[in-house]
Amino acid sequence: MIPMTAVTLESLERFVFDVLGAMGLPDDEARVFGGALVFSELRFHPGHGQGVKKLRRYHGRFVEKLVDVGAPFEVVRESPALALVDAHNGIGTVAATRAMRIAIDKAKVCGIGQVVVRNSTHFGSSAVHACLGPPAGCIGIAMTNAGPEMAPWGGREGVVGTNPWGIAVPTGLGFPAVLDIALTTAGKGMMTWHAREGRPIPLDWALTPDGHETDDPNAAMAGALLGIGSYKGYGLAFMTDVLTGVVGGGGYGLTPYSDPARWDVSHTLTAIDVEWFMPLEEFRRRMDDFAAMCKSRPLRPGFDEILIPGEQEARRVARKTEAGVPLEDDALADLRALASELGVETDLVEVGRWTLDRL
Repeated sequence: MIPMTAVTLESLERFVFDVLGAMGLPDDEARVFGGALVFSELRFHPGHGQGVKKLRRYHGRFVEKLVDVGAPFEVVRESPALALVDAHNGIGTVAATRAMRIAIDKAKVCGIGQVVVRNSTHFGSSAVHACLGPPAGCIGIAMTNAGPEMAPWGGREGVVGTNPWGIAVPTGLGFPAVLDIALTTAGKGMMTWHAREGRPIPLDWALTPDGHETDDPNAAMAGALLGIGSYKGYGLAFMTDVLTGVVGGGGYGLTPYSDPARWDVSHTLTAIDVEWFMPLEEFRRRMDDFAAMCKSRPLRPGFDEILIPGEQEARRVARKTEAGVPLEDDALADLRALASELGVETDLVEVGRWTLDRL
């Protein structure tokens, strides 16, 4: 079992903000980017690789000028409901967050707002951006293309990305309903986790370089990923490239990530104003009724509960907020080493050991 130690949420938030500031990020970018990293650390299994451990990797990208800190956020074209943005190779998380805020403002005027971002970089978890919608009374939808890791159905080499989607919906349940999925069955972060634990992976996760299914995570990391639902996942990923890079005039297919100095990633952020259709409270009541319908169905053998999308993550956030945020011990050591290299004195306050079954 991979050893983990929990730290307080408050100390983690301060630590990440101070480290990003030492990397040269302006305060507004540090707040957005740091908040997104902590958000992902709270919501997801550490094997997904979307949390604060990315600080080291991003520091290298900033130093090598592969991502432009403080890049212009240029609105290229705009209508009451639509906007096209050039992120100028800036931090994708920051660009996508700004784009979703514009989409929400437009939705409050037109009922729906959509912003396409081109010339961007990795935008992190799609839920980060989608979840900006519900507090504003909107349904938030976020999608992005990515580097070509998924094989087209019938092929053995990657041509489209994991191309994740996030959809966040207001409810009256104390948490939004949130779908946050990659369109591959799994990502290479989870394969790395399985390799570290010495466990095989399911055969529908990835191919070897010569095109065979494999349960060996190390062999899989050298090959292409497989889509969810076989050919259906490939079809969804293909259309995600259309809805982001192709229509936005940005990169698509083999282009994203092909040039380390210009990743050419594209995002599409959409907000739908619930109150265009009905009062927000009525919508929430209907969502709660729908959730109750799902949760009250008879259980399959081996299951003790039915969850709605986002419920497991909401519980995980509550648990980690109260008991501490678990970090892998080697990641914790690396974060402290990075802070020392940057001259940051802020430390992470430990609260105890953590076992994986609590995730």
